[in-house]
Amino acid sequence: MNYSATSDLLLDSVILVTGAGDGIGAAVAKSYAKHGATVVLLDKNIKAVEKTYDDIEANGGKTPAIYPLDLMGASVTDYETLASNIAENFGRLDGLVHCAASLGQIASFDNQNTAIWLETLHINLTAPYLLTRACVAMLRQQEHGAIIFTSDDYKDKAYWAGYGVAKAGIETLSKQLADEFESEGRLRVNCVIPGPVQTMLYARAFPGINPNSLPLPEDLVSTYLYLMGKDSLTKTGQCFSAQ
Repeated sequence: MNYSATSDLLLDSVILVTGAGDGIGAAVAKSYAKHGATVVLLDKNIKAVEKTYDDIEANGGKTPAIYPLDLMGASVTDYETLASNIAENFGRLDGLVHCAASLGQIASFDNQNTAIWLETLHINLTAPYLLTRACVAMLRQQEHGAIIFTSDDYKDKAYWAGYGVAKAGIETLSKQLADEFESEGRLRVNCVIPGPVQTMLYARAFPGINPNSLPLPEDLVSTYLYLMGKDSLTKTGQCFSAQ
């Protein structure tokens, strides 16, 4: 998407970004901070998310917060505690961006591992549902709250197993929520489909593709900026290509 955001687009906003340790999540978090937001960085990899934290501070962004959480092992109570901590420390939540993902196993139906299937579905679908459920009350308190899910073009292709099914479910969940909240006019819910990009997940899925031929995660952040800011107030229940 060719979108140019003003430097103060997200001024005074508090936004929670999952998968903020690397890839698209880290790029989105840095971009939001650059445009005035206080970003809550959620990731299970503490060392990686600390790097995102340091990059934000080095570039003059507002001091972010780190929240270490493993989506695979988190309970309903863990998500509720996270939401309570955000409310206690910041008093608000304006946006939630789901970038954390696990590819799981690419395999034919006959060769799929049941345990990996369940784990992949949990990380990519159940965990975003639980986190959204815990945070939605705060988001609906804001005049212009936004939830952004991250999907994939390959959700209905052969061999994509639990990952593909989960991403199809994410798009359905996004549309359900958008439909439910539309009459309130306060909370937008949309999906972003990044497309080919230089991330570890994409490299695992397509090991034969030269990563240097692909856009960087930083090249895709304009779509996430657009859907979080005031210029997309009429957009909800849609999927947007980031390229």
